[in-house]
Amino acid sequence: MKTIYLVAGARPNFMKIAPIVRALKAHGGLAFKIIHTGQHYDRDMNDVFFEELGIPKPDIFMAAGGGSHSQQTGKIMLAFEELCETMRPDAVLVVGDVNSTLACSIVAKKLSIPVAHVEAGLRSGDMSMPEEINRIVTDSIADWFFVTEPSGIEHLKREGKPDLAIHYVGHVMVDNLLYQAEKLVRMDASDFETSDFKANCRANGIQYGVITLHRPSNVDSAEIMERIVSALVEISSELPLIFPVHPRTRGNLEKFGINLGPNITVVGPQAYMAFLNLWKDAVVVMTDSGGLQEETTALGVPCITIRENTERPVTVEEGSNVLVGTDPVQIVAEVRKILRGEAKRGRCPYLWDGKAARRIVDVLAKEL
Repeated sequence: MKTIYLVAGARPNFMKIAPIVRALKAHGGLAFKIIHTGQHYDRDMNDVFFEELGIPKPDIFMAAGGGSHSQQTGKIMLAFEELCETMRPDAVLVVGDVNSTLACSIVAKKLSIPVAHVEAGLRSGDMSMPEEINRIVTDSIADWFFVTEPSGIEHLKREGKPDLAIHYVGHVMVDNLLYQAEKLVRMDASDFETSDFKANCRANGIQYGVITLHRPSNVDSAEIMERIVSALVEISSELPLIFPVHPRTRGNLEKFGINLGPNITVVGPQAYMAFLNLWKDAVVVMTDSGGLQEETTALGVPCITIRENTERPVTVEEGSNVLVGTDPVQIVAEVRKILRGEAKRGRCPYLWDGKAARRIVDVLAKEL
Protein backbone atom coordinates (compact mmCIF):
# COMPACT_ATOMS: atom_id res chain seq x y z
CA MET A 1 0.00 0.00 0.00
CA LYS A 2 1.29 3.47 -0.92
CA THR A 3 2.25 5.72 2.01
CA ILE A 4 1.78 9.49 2.24
CA TYR A 5 3.56 11.70 4.76
CA LEU A 6 1.19 14.40 6.06
CA VAL A 7 3.33 17.33 7.23
CA ALA A 8 2.27 19.76 9.95
CA GLY A 9 4.36 22.27 11.85
CA ALA A 10 1.94 24.19 14.05
CA ARG A 11 -1.54 23.99 15.53
CA PRO A 12 -3.38 25.50 12.49
CA ASN A 13 -1.73 22.91 10.22
CA PHE A 14 -3.31 20.11 12.20
CA MET A 15 -6.72 21.69 11.61
CA LYS A 16 -6.03 21.33 7.90
CA ILE A 17 -4.69 17.79 7.86
CA ALA A 18 -7.35 16.45 10.26
CA PRO A 19 -10.06 16.17 7.58
CA ILE A 20 -7.52 14.53 5.25
CA VAL A 21 -6.66 11.97 7.93
CA ARG A 22 -10.35 11.19 8.41
CA ALA A 23 -10.85 10.90 4.65
CA LEU A 24 -7.81 8.60 4.27
CA LYS A 25 -9.15 6.35 7.02
CA ALA A 26 -12.55 6.20 5.33
CA HIS A 27 -10.98 5.48 1.93
CA GLY A 28 -8.76 2.70 3.21
CA GLY A 29 -6.64 2.43 0.07
CA LEU A 30 -3.68 4.57 1.14
CA ALA A 31 -1.45 4.44 4.21
CA PHE A 32 -0.27 7.60 5.94
CA LYS A 33 1.94 8.94 8.68
CA ILE A 34 1.44 12.26 10.47
CA ILE A 35 4.72 14.17 10.69
CA HIS A 36 4.99 16.98 13.26
CA THR A 37 8.07 19.03 12.39
CA GLY A 38 8.03 20.76 15.76
CA GLN A 39 8.14 24.20 14.10
CA HIS A 40 5.96 25.41 16.96
CA TYR A 41 5.72 23.52 20.21
CA ASP A 42 2.30 23.97 21.78
CA ARG A 43 1.87 22.53 25.24
CA ASP A 44 -1.89 22.43 24.70
CA MET A 45 -1.47 19.85 21.90
CA ASN A 46 -2.39 16.99 24.20
CA ASP A 47 -4.46 13.86 23.78
CA VAL A 48 -7.70 15.85 24.03
CA PHE A 49 -6.61 18.18 21.22
CA PHE A 50 -6.16 15.30 18.78
CA GLU A 51 -9.27 13.56 20.08
CA GLU A 52 -11.29 16.71 19.29
CA LEU A 53 -9.88 16.68 15.76
CA GLY A 54 -10.75 13.02 15.34
CA ILE A 55 -7.17 12.04 14.49
CA PRO A 56 -4.33 10.14 16.20
CA LYS A 57 -1.31 11.92 17.65
CA PRO A 58 1.61 12.42 15.22
CA ASP A 59 3.58 9.32 14.28
CA ILE A 60 6.81 11.31 14.24
CA PHE A 61 7.83 14.46 16.12
CA MET A 62 11.00 16.06 14.74
CA ALA A 63 11.44 18.79 17.39
CA ALA A 64 12.87 21.35 14.96
CA GLY A 65 12.10 24.25 17.28
CA GLY A 66 12.41 27.98 16.69
CA GLY A 67 15.11 30.35 15.48
CA SER A 68 15.19 32.72 12.53
CA HIS A 69 13.33 31.77 9.36
CA SER A 70 16.53 30.40 7.84
CA GLN A 71 17.58 28.53 10.96
CA GLN A 72 14.17 26.98 11.41
CA THR A 73 13.83 26.02 7.75
CA GLY A 74 17.31 24.50 7.76
CA LYS A 75 16.67 22.42 10.88
CA ILE A 76 13.40 21.10 9.47
CA MET A 77 15.09 20.22 6.15
CA LEU A 78 17.87 18.27 7.86
CA ALA A 79 15.47 16.33 10.08
CA PHE A 80 13.00 15.62 7.28
CA GLU A 81 15.73 14.49 4.89
CA GLU A 82 16.98 11.99 7.46
CA LEU A 83 13.44 10.72 7.99
CA CYS A 84 12.70 10.32 4.27
CA GLU A 85 15.97 8.51 3.66
CA THR A 86 15.25 6.13 6.54
CA MET A 87 11.56 5.56 5.78
CA ARG A 88 10.86 6.77 2.25
CA PRO A 89 7.22 7.70 1.54
CA ASP A 90 5.50 7.51 -1.84
CA ALA A 91 4.33 11.12 -1.58
CA VAL A 92 4.53 14.11 0.76
CA LEU A 93 1.50 16.30 1.43
CA VAL A 94 2.04 19.81 2.80
CA VAL A 95 -0.56 22.38 3.80
CA GLY A 96 -0.65 26.14 3.91
CA ASP A 97 2.36 28.42 3.87
CA VAL A 98 4.49 27.96 7.01
CA ASN A 99 8.24 27.24 7.02
CA SER A 100 7.54 23.52 7.40
CA THR A 101 5.57 23.63 4.14
CA LEU A 102 8.53 25.09 2.27
CA ALA A 103 11.24 22.99 3.95
CA CYS A 104 9.60 19.61 3.50
CA SER A 105 8.61 20.36 -0.11
CA ILE A 106 12.21 21.13 -1.03
CA VAL A 107 13.54 17.99 0.66
CA ALA A 108 10.93 15.77 -0.97
CA LYS A 109 11.56 17.13 -4.47
CA LYS A 110 15.34 16.72 -4.14
CA LEU A 111 14.72 13.10 -3.19
CA SER A 112 12.36 12.67 -6.19
CA ILE A 113 9.32 12.21 -3.94
CA PRO A 114 6.17 13.82 -5.38
CA VAL A 115 4.65 16.73 -3.44
CA ALA A 116 0.99 17.63 -2.97
CA HIS A 117 0.24 21.19 -1.83
CA VAL A 118 -3.08 21.86 -0.13
CA GLU A 119 -4.19 25.54 -0.31
CA ALA A 120 -2.09 26.01 -3.44
CA GLY A 121 -2.15 29.14 -5.56
CA LEU A 122 -3.01 31.72 -2.90
CA ARG A 123 -1.19 35.02 -3.45
CA SER A 124 -1.27 38.33 -1.57
CA GLY A 125 1.19 40.08 -3.87
CA ASP A 126 3.06 41.22 -0.75
CA MET A 127 6.62 39.89 -0.81
CA SER A 128 7.29 41.34 2.65
CA MET A 129 5.19 38.47 4.04
CA PRO A 130 7.31 35.36 4.72
CA GLU A 131 4.21 33.29 3.98
CA GLU A 132 4.02 34.69 0.45
CA ILE A 133 7.57 33.52 -0.26
CA ASN A 134 6.76 30.09 1.15
CA ARG A 135 3.67 29.81 -1.04
CA ILE A 136 5.43 30.81 -4.24
CA VAL A 137 8.43 28.54 -3.73
CA THR A 138 6.30 25.55 -2.69
CA ASP A 139 4.06 25.95 -5.73
CA SER A 140 7.09 26.27 -8.01
CA ILE A 141 8.11 22.67 -7.24
CA ALA A 142 4.90 20.85 -6.22
CA ASP A 143 3.37 18.13 -8.39
CA TRP A 144 -0.29 18.35 -7.39
CA PHE A 145 -2.07 21.58 -6.51
CA PHE A 146 -5.22 21.46 -4.39
CA VAL A 147 -6.99 24.80 -4.72
CA THR A 148 -9.54 26.45 -2.43
CA GLU A 149 -10.79 29.32 -4.61
CA PRO A 150 -10.81 30.59 -8.23
CA SER A 151 -7.91 33.04 -7.70
CA GLY A 152 -5.66 30.06 -6.92
CA ILE A 153 -6.38 28.52 -10.32
CA GLU A 154 -5.69 31.82 -12.06
CA HIS A 155 -2.35 32.31 -10.31
CA LEU A 156 -1.16 28.76 -10.95
CA LYS A 157 -2.09 28.90 -14.63
CA ARG A 158 -0.33 32.24 -15.01
CA GLU A 159 2.74 30.66 -13.43
CA GLY A 160 2.69 27.89 -16.02
CA LYS A 161 1.29 24.96 -14.05
CA PRO A 162 -0.38 22.27 -16.18
CA ASP A 163 -4.16 22.10 -16.04
CA LEU A 164 -4.12 18.39 -15.17
CA ALA A 165 -2.10 19.09 -12.01
CA ILE A 166 -4.54 21.73 -10.67
CA HIS A 167 -7.50 20.44 -8.68
CA TYR A 168 -10.24 22.75 -7.43
CA VAL A 169 -11.42 20.79 -4.39
CA GLY A 170 -12.82 23.26 -1.86
CA HIS A 171 -11.30 23.97 1.51
CA VAL A 172 -10.13 21.53 4.20
CA MET A 173 -10.31 24.32 6.82
CA VAL A 174 -14.03 24.50 6.13
CA ASP A 175 -14.24 20.70 6.39
CA ASN A 176 -12.72 20.99 9.85
CA LEU A 177 -14.86 23.98 10.81
CA LEU A 178 -18.10 22.17 9.98
CA TYR A 179 -16.89 19.03 11.77
CA GLN A 180 -16.01 20.98 14.92
CA ALA A 181 -19.16 23.13 14.81
CA GLU A 182 -21.27 19.97 14.78
CA LYS A 183 -19.36 18.65 17.79
CA LEU A 184 -19.77 21.98 19.57
CA VAL A 185 -23.55 21.66 19.43
CA ARG A 186 -23.28 18.52 21.58
CA MET A 187 -20.71 19.95 24.01
CA ASP A 188 -21.11 21.73 27.32
CA ALA A 189 -19.48 25.08 26.58
CA SER A 190 -19.99 26.51 30.07
CA ASP A 191 -16.40 25.75 31.14
CA PHE A 192 -14.79 27.81 28.37
CA GLU A 193 -12.88 30.84 29.66
CA THR A 194 -14.99 33.23 27.61
CA SER A 195 -18.38 31.70 28.46
CA ASP A 196 -19.12 34.24 31.19
CA PHE A 197 -18.45 37.15 28.84
CA LYS A 198 -20.73 35.66 26.21
CA ALA A 199 -23.45 34.76 28.76
CA ASN A 200 -23.40 38.27 30.25
CA CYS A 201 -23.85 39.84 26.83
CA ARG A 202 -26.70 37.48 26.04
CA ALA A 203 -28.38 38.07 29.44
CA ASN A 204 -28.29 41.82 28.84
CA GLY A 205 -29.53 41.52 25.28
CA ILE A 206 -26.41 43.07 23.77
CA GLN A 207 -24.17 42.06 20.89
CA TYR A 208 -20.39 41.80 21.00
CA GLY A 209 -17.39 41.83 18.68
CA VAL A 210 -14.21 39.75 18.59
CA ILE A 211 -10.69 40.97 17.84
CA THR A 212 -7.56 39.06 16.77
CA LEU A 213 -4.28 40.72 15.76
CA HIS A 214 -0.91 39.07 15.25
CA ARG A 215 0.60 40.10 11.90
CA PRO A 216 4.05 41.69 12.33
CA SER A 217 3.04 44.44 9.90
CA ASN A 218 0.30 45.45 12.35
CA VAL A 219 1.70 44.71 15.79
CA ASP A 220 5.43 45.41 15.44
CA SER A 221 4.96 49.08 14.57
CA ALA A 222 3.96 51.42 17.40
CA GLU A 223 2.46 53.91 14.93
CA ILE A 224 0.29 51.36 13.13
CA MET A 225 -0.75 49.62 16.32
CA GLU A 226 -1.79 52.92 17.88
CA ARG A 227 -3.92 53.68 14.80
CA ILE A 228 -5.67 50.31 14.97
CA VAL A 229 -6.21 50.46 18.73
CA SER A 230 -7.66 53.99 18.49
CA ALA A 231 -10.35 52.54 16.21
CA LEU A 232 -10.97 49.59 18.53
CA VAL A 233 -11.32 51.85 21.57
CA GLU A 234 -13.84 54.03 19.71
CA ILE A 235 -15.82 50.97 18.63
CA SER A 236 -15.77 49.56 22.15
CA SER A 237 -17.68 52.61 23.40
CA GLU A 238 -20.62 51.36 21.29
CA LEU A 239 -20.03 47.59 21.27
CA PRO A 240 -18.40 45.34 23.90
CA LEU A 241 -15.26 43.77 22.45
CA ILE A 242 -13.29 40.72 23.51
CA PHE A 243 -9.66 40.31 22.50
CA PRO A 244 -7.82 36.96 22.80
CA VAL A 245 -4.33 38.45 22.71
CA HIS A 246 -1.47 36.72 20.91
CA PRO A 247 1.75 36.71 23.02
CA ARG A 248 3.58 38.81 20.41
CA THR A 249 0.76 41.35 20.43
CA ARG A 250 0.56 41.45 24.22
CA GLY A 251 4.30 42.09 24.47
CA ASN A 252 4.14 44.96 22.00
CA LEU A 253 1.10 46.53 23.65
CA GLU A 254 3.12 46.65 26.86
CA LYS A 255 6.31 47.81 25.13
CA PHE A 256 4.56 50.63 23.28
CA GLY A 257 2.48 51.61 26.32
CA ILE A 258 -0.80 51.28 24.42
CA ASN A 259 -3.97 51.25 26.54
CA LEU A 260 -6.98 49.27 25.30
CA GLY A 261 -9.40 51.13 27.56
CA PRO A 262 -12.12 49.78 29.87
CA ASN A 263 -14.51 48.30 27.29
CA ILE A 264 -12.22 45.73 25.67
CA THR A 265 -12.06 42.45 27.56
CA VAL A 266 -8.59 40.93 27.24
CA VAL A 267 -8.12 37.15 27.48
CA GLY A 268 -5.32 34.77 26.56
CA PRO A 269 -5.08 32.71 23.36
CA GLN A 270 -8.03 30.33 23.05
CA ALA A 271 -8.23 26.67 22.13
CA TYR A 272 -10.00 25.99 18.83
CA MET A 273 -13.39 24.95 20.22
CA ALA A 274 -13.47 27.72 22.81
CA PHE A 275 -12.63 30.31 20.18
CA LEU A 276 -15.17 28.94 17.70
CA ASN A 277 -17.83 29.11 20.42
CA LEU A 278 -16.93 32.77 20.91
CA TRP A 279 -16.67 34.15 17.38
CA LYS A 280 -19.49 32.21 15.70
CA ASP A 281 -22.07 34.31 17.57
CA ALA A 282 -20.27 37.66 17.32
CA VAL A 283 -21.88 40.52 15.44
CA VAL A 284 -18.48 41.26 13.90
CA VAL A 285 -14.97 39.80 13.86
CA MET A 286 -12.02 42.17 13.36
CA THR A 287 -8.86 40.35 12.41
CA ASP A 288 -5.65 40.16 10.41
CA SER A 289 -5.78 36.35 10.26
CA GLY A 290 -6.01 34.60 6.90
CA GLY A 291 -7.81 31.53 8.19
CA LEU A 292 -10.40 33.50 10.13
CA GLN A 293 -11.37 35.42 6.99
CA GLU A 294 -12.32 32.06 5.48
CA GLU A 295 -14.02 30.59 8.52
CA THR A 296 -16.21 33.66 9.05
CA THR A 297 -17.17 33.54 5.38
CA ALA A 298 -18.10 29.86 5.71
CA LEU A 299 -20.46 30.62 8.61
CA GLY A 300 -21.64 33.99 7.30
CA VAL A 301 -20.23 36.06 10.19
CA PRO A 302 -19.34 39.67 9.24
CA CYS A 303 -15.56 40.07 9.14
CA ILE A 304 -13.45 43.23 9.02
CA THR A 305 -9.91 42.42 7.85
CA ILE A 306 -7.35 44.90 9.14
CA ARG A 307 -4.81 44.47 6.36
CA GLU A 308 -3.90 46.22 3.12
CA ASN A 309 -4.19 42.99 1.09
CA THR A 310 -5.50 39.45 1.26
CA GLU A 311 -4.40 36.21 -0.36
CA ARG A 312 -8.00 35.00 0.02
CA PRO A 313 -9.96 37.37 -2.27
CA VAL A 314 -12.97 35.04 -2.55
CA THR A 315 -13.84 36.02 1.04
CA VAL A 316 -14.19 39.63 -0.14
CA GLU A 317 -15.65 38.98 -3.60
CA GLU A 318 -18.24 36.43 -2.44
CA GLY A 319 -18.05 36.10 1.33
CA SER A 320 -18.76 38.19 4.41
CA ASN A 321 -15.30 39.80 4.56
CA VAL A 322 -14.44 43.48 4.04
CA LEU A 323 -10.81 44.58 3.59
CA VAL A 324 -10.26 47.91 5.36
CA GLY A 325 -6.53 48.42 5.83
CA THR A 326 -5.37 50.18 9.01
CA ASP A 327 -7.16 53.51 8.62
CA PRO A 328 -9.08 54.08 11.89
CA VAL A 329 -11.82 56.03 10.14
CA GLN A 330 -12.45 53.19 7.71
CA ILE A 331 -12.40 50.53 10.43
CA VAL A 332 -14.94 52.40 12.56
CA ALA A 333 -17.15 53.21 9.55
CA GLU A 334 -17.38 49.57 8.45
CA VAL A 335 -18.25 48.37 11.95
CA ARG A 336 -20.94 51.03 12.29
CA LYS A 337 -22.47 49.83 9.02
CA ILE A 338 -22.80 46.38 10.56
CA LEU A 339 -24.31 47.80 13.75
CA ARG A 340 -26.87 49.68 11.64
CA GLY A 341 -27.93 46.39 10.07
CA GLU A 342 -26.09 47.08 6.81
CA ALA A 343 -23.66 44.15 7.00
CA LYS A 344 -22.42 42.83 3.69
CA ARG A 345 -24.45 39.84 2.57
CA GLY A 346 -21.99 37.23 1.46
CA ARG A 347 -22.37 33.63 0.44
CA CYS A 348 -20.39 30.47 1.01
CA PRO A 349 -18.02 29.88 -1.95
CA TYR A 350 -18.37 26.96 -4.34
CA LEU A 351 -17.27 23.57 -2.93
CA TRP A 352 -16.89 24.86 0.63
CA ASP A 353 -19.19 22.04 1.60
CA GLY A 354 -17.18 19.90 4.01
CA LYS A 355 -16.07 17.40 1.35
CA ALA A 356 -12.74 18.87 0.18
CA ALA A 357 -10.64 16.20 1.92
CA ARG A 358 -12.55 13.41 0.19
CA ARG A 359 -11.84 15.00 -3.18
CA ILE A 360 -8.14 15.31 -2.31
CA VAL A 361 -7.88 11.66 -1.28
CA ASP A 362 -9.68 10.53 -4.44
CA VAL A 363 -7.13 12.41 -6.58
CA LEU A 364 -4.16 11.06 -4.63
CA ALA A 365 -5.47 7.51 -4.83
CA LYS A 366 -5.78 7.84 -8.59
CA GLU A 367 -2.35 9.46 -9.03
CA LEU A 368 -0.50 7.00 -6.78
